[in-house]
Parts: sequence; structure tokens; C-alpha cells
Amino acid sequence: MAYFRLALKPGIDKQNTEYGAEGGWTNCDNVRFRFGLPEKIGGWTYFNGTAAYLVGDATEAFSWNNLAGSPYLAIGTDRKVYVSNGGIWSDITPLRATTTAGDVTFAATSGSPTLTVTDAAHGAVEGDFVTFSGAASLGGAITADILNSEYQITEVTNSSTYTITAPVNANGSDTGNGGASVVGAYQINTGSDVSLFDFGFGSGTWGAETWGTERTSSTEVSLFSRSWKFDNFGQVLILQLVDGQIFNWNPASGIDTRATAISGAPSASTFALISSPDRHLVCLGTETTVGDSTTQDPLFVRFSDQENINEFAESVTNTAGGQRLSDGNRIMTAVRSRGQILILTDTSLHGMQYIGPPYTFGFQQLASNCGALGPHCALDVNGLAMWMGPEAFYVFDGTVKKIPCTVQDYVFKDLNLVQGRKVFAGLNTDYNEITWFYCSFTSDSIDRSVTYNYLENVWSIGSLARTAWQDVGTFNLPVATEQLVDSTATSPSTIYGLTAGRTVVYNQESGVNQADGTGITASLESGYFDMGEGDNMLLMRKFIPDFKDQQGNLTVNLLLRPYPQASASPSSLDPYVIAPGTEKVDTRARGRQIAIKIDSSGVDTNWRYGTLRVDIQPDGLR
Repeated sequence: MAYFRLALKPGIDKQNTEYGAEGGWTNCDNVRFRFGLPEKIGGWTYFNGTAAYLVGDATEAFSWNNLAGSPYLAIGTDRKVYVSNGGIWSDITPLRATTTAGDVTFAATSGSPTLTVTDAAHGAVEGDFVTFSGAASLGGAITADILNSEYQITEVTNSSTYTITAPVNANGSDTGNGGASVVGAYQINTGSDVSLFDFGFGSGTWGAETWGTERTSSTEVSLFSRSWKFDNFGQVLILQLVDGQIFNWNPASGIDTRATAISGAPSASTFALISSPDRHLVCLGTETTVGDSTTQDPLFVRFSDQENINEFAESVTNTAGGQRLSDGNRIMTAVRSRGQILILTDTSLHGMQYIGPPYTFGFQQLASNCGALGPHCALDVNGLAMWMGPEAFYVFDGTVKKIPCTVQDYVFKDLNLVQGRKVFAGLNTDYNEITWFYCSFTSDSIDRSVTYNYLENVWSIGSLARTAWQDVGTFNLPVATEQLVDSTATSPSTIYGLTAGRTVVYNQESGVNQADGTGITASLESGYFDMGEGDNMLLMRKFIPDFKDQQGNLTVNLLLRPYPQASASPSSLDPYVIAPGTEKVDTRARGRQIAIKIDSSGVDTNWRYGTLRVDIQPDGLR
């Protein structure tokens, strides 16, 4: 009896066949590679210890400190913007308009919770949010307390009327109009949770081209999913609505205040960030004429005066200015790296570096054929910019290179490019990892992840679905968000008529379970191995498990097959339960090729793979 040491090289290899990947791993879920060995990923708990259900699908997470050192977390969704401080969540979504007292009236129908609201030229769309104040009772079940609340608009009837849903049915006495002092505060229009691209009749947004006629054949109708990009200017939070307005929010004004539009800034930009260390507000894919959204140019860059985010008008006495990029169709994202701002279009990379007056910034195209997918697909790691493109991963270290990727075909052949704007790159510095969260080909929601350990140059894959991520820094653990599509859980504040769809916020790398206390399903599968040249059958009589830091039981399955393209069958004694004290396992597994699959799903389960030793001997030619 001789034991064979089954030492497998780190990382997942899906470029090879399962047989060609002999000596390595071919599949995993919720497993990372660290110091050359695979282990179950860390668990997660609710941020601040309590589940908060934020309205909408999160597209941005950002943390920073105020001048007193108090930590803040901002979450932007396709519906709202929230800020957390000291365990308190506050809705800071900017307002679009506030009516004059008496402009809003209500009408109720007996036996129905539906209220018709009349407000001339309200500008709302279905799904928008409005908060009423100053209302009196309608005279019956619809009381003043019910009316003076926040509502999600159920349906827009026309430019002057829409409906909302009250928490109770009206009765026959609800005949009033809410009084003459009603004020409606409308939040900015909500965005779409998916991107759409289409041509022809009936496609695109309401009001595009001429109603009832076919679209011109050359016109592509595009509707991008709502996305935010945040940054900070000192303690002030900068909120760029991608392809929309730019806002700011100052914690000194109080956590219950709302973000407001930055005076003097462009009204439509693709992306924005603060340059460092010179401190200009840089708007990308923005207007050639400030304040005129019709002049938005997807390749135009405009920057404010130094230390003045409200001044974008160029003059001989300031450092404001602008520049159009020379290559690409539209700016996708930007990242601060290597003493400059790296600007990524859909096809190219450009450098924007502070050089001082009179030109302020110098621009240089650095590479082509290396475009980015969306506003959150790139990040900087110690002076290395990395990003995800439509068909490869890239790194810039002075020159652009494709990152060799052993799961490239697996990722990019199953990538929903239409939802590419949702791709989110999350940095986890404690584990030397970048994880890109993305939508698989048949999904409009993030349901896949691919992780790159940039120090060990290995890849792993999984189904961990996080829509936004913030690395350690402000907080001691990474912060991440998950979309609960069907959730109707109570949000931090009461909103009537609220549709389904919530975001929960987690502390990642916390414990070994999910936030609700259930176990995490983790799996790991090796490539197939054989004896000699694969001309003999082999008999695996037993194996000696080797796991570090094991908590709870896990299972091992042996997958057997006679030829590379044959279907796999389990060993007759499968599955093998491995407890922390298991010394050896008798198998009696027979086949020409054998692969090992490790699974765990129990509560409080944890493990790190070492090196299995297997008792294998030849067993004839057939």
C-alpha cells in the first residue's frame, strides 16, 4: 500500500478541459485561494448589526469621514440615496421640485385605497416618490396623518394627474381635497433597474420622436440603468447621477437634510470625481455649454476652478477648463492612479495629469482597443489600474496589458453585455483580491462573480451576488450590498404604495455564516487525474483528509469516468462525510479517471484545504 500525495496547483482553470486541467482545480463556488491553497470565503453580517431594507437596487457604496472623524456610509440605488451614521439611516435623495401651497388636491373613491392627485405639470413618472405636507383630512378614513406622508406614485394618468395608494380604503365621507395648504415635495425621477437597447416602433423612452410612428431606421433607442458615482470633497459628499445632474451633501447640515444640486456645475455628465492633490471637480462626458444638457458630449471633459466646485466658467483668473478626448465613442469611467486621472472610454485609455496654469491639465492617449464596460468596472491597486472590458481584463502599469485569465471563456461567453453598466469591481485588500460582480447572459441582475488574487495571480469564480462594494478603510470590514428583488420588507422610513425590491447592506468577512444565520454553500472540484498515460484502470482504496481550521462537517464526492468525454458517475460509497476528527476514509472507487469534489453548507462550517493523500493502485486495462 502506497499513498500518493495529491497536490493541486492553485486557481481555477476553465480554459482547459476537465481532463486537460489535471493537477489543478476546475470549478468552485464561495471559495478563494490564499497562500496557494483553497478555502471557504468569509461570512457576512448586517451592517451596524441590524438589517436595513433600502428601496431599490444599489449601484454605489461609498464611505468617508467628516472633519471630526465620524464615519459615514452612502448607498445609491436606482430609486434613492441613503446615508448612514452612528447606526441611523437617512434618505438624502435630492428633490426635483416643491409645489406652492394649494397646488395639490386629492380625490378618493369610496371602498378603494387609490387616491387621485391633481398637480398641474407635475413632471412625475411612474415609480417616483413624493412627500406631502400641510394636508387636512379628506373627511373620513383618509386622515391628515395618512396624507402627510411619503408615497411612491402608482400610475401617471397625464401631465396633471397621477395616483397613489393609501394604507386604508376610503369611505363614503372622504370627499374633501386635502385642504388649501397641501405642499408636494417631488424627489428626482427614479431610474430604470435595467439597460435597454432597441430599434423601431414602440422602443425606448416615452416621448422620443413622434408618437404613433415608426422610429427612423438609423436611430438606436438606449435606456441605461440608473447608476451613481460618489466621491468626497473634504467632508462634503459628491453625488454624480450617471448621465445626469451632480449633487452635494454636507454632513454639517445634519443627517436629515437632502442632497442638493451643485450650483454652477454641468447639468448632465457621465462621471465625476475630485482630482488629487490639486482638488478640481472633474466632470466627464459632460456639456460643452455648462447648464445646457442638450450640449452633452460623451467625450468632453470639463473641470472646475481649483478648490471651487461651483465655478466651471473659464476665465483668465481661474483654472477651470475643458478638453475633448480624441478617441472612443463615450467615456465609461475614470480612476485616480499613478499621479493622474486615467479616463477609460469604450475603446481607449487616456491620461489626464495636472500641470498647472495656464492649461491646468494635460491630456494624452495612452492606449487603444482596451475599453471599459461601465462606471464601476475599474479600480486602482497600489498604482496599478485594473478593469474589465467587454472581452478581457486589463491592467495599466505604464503600459496596457491583458491580464492572463484562466477563466476568461467562462466569464465572457456568459456575460450579459447589455447590462455591462452594472458590473462592479470590489477591492478586498486584506485578501489581495479584486472581485468583479456581473450579470450572466440570461440575467438582468448581478448573479456571478469572478475574483483575481493579484499577488498570487490566480482566479476563482462563484455565485456571490453583490451590487456594490466598499473596501476597508473608513470601516474595519468591507461593506457590500445585495439586491432582494422580491422583498417588500419595511424600509428605514414608512412609504405608502411601495413596490417590491430592496437592498440590504452587509459587513463582509465577518464570521462564517450568512447574515440571517444560515450556512454558506461552498464547493470545490478538481480536474480529473489518472495513472501513467491513462491506459490503466485505477482503484482508489482510501484517502487521508487534510483540512486546516475545519469547523463542522463537509462532504467529499469522487467522480469517476472511463474516458474524457464520458459522463461521470459517483463512487459506490459516495458521499464521504469528513468530520474534524476524521483520520482516513475507505473508498473502493474504481475508474480510469477520478476527480474530487468538496462541498459544505452547514451552519458554522469552515475549512481550508491542505493536501489529500490517496491510496491508488493499478487495476487492469479495462
